[in-house]
Amino acid sequence: MAPTPNGILTDSGTARLLCGWPFARYRNIYLAIPMTHRPIHAENLPKPVGPYSPGMGFERLVFVSGQGSTDPATGKILSADPGVQTEQCLKNVEAILKAAGTDLQHVLRCGVFLLDMKEFPQMNAVYSRMFGDHRPARTTIQAAGLPGEGLRVEIDCIAYVP
Repeated sequence: MAPTPNGILTDSGTARLLCGWPFARYRNIYLAIPMTHRPIHAENLPKPVGPYSPGMGFERLVFVSGQGSTDPATGKILSADPGVQTEQCLKNVEAILKAAGTDLQHVLRCGVFLLDMKEFPQMNAVYSRMFGDHRPARTTIQAAGLPGEGLRVEIDCIAYVP
């Protein structure tokens, strides 16, 4: 038997699933191990506008809720400029990722919500600068509305903890 990264012992060295739970076989006895998730909060973030967690961790994955461009220090949107808003959105995303033990370089996918698709070039320039050479998968859509007066950009993501 070989241990897996999460400590489960299996005869083939890989974890198996039983009713959605990983399990291990030891001497023909199957041991189910519940998978857990955890909420992720960061001190330096604006409060969520609804009943949700800023992020959720599951195993090594981190799911970040959509982040607007609210400045945590003032509780207000800094500017109507989509580039400035994109930078603040990604700073808020990054704060959650850091609280989870990861960063923008480990983002697998982003969802970008724009109030006006004509602002795509401004958003895209800042997005490119903030991610550097890292290019996560991304979907960008125009939303009919975003939750917050003056909010023009919202970004969510899925990342992993290295």
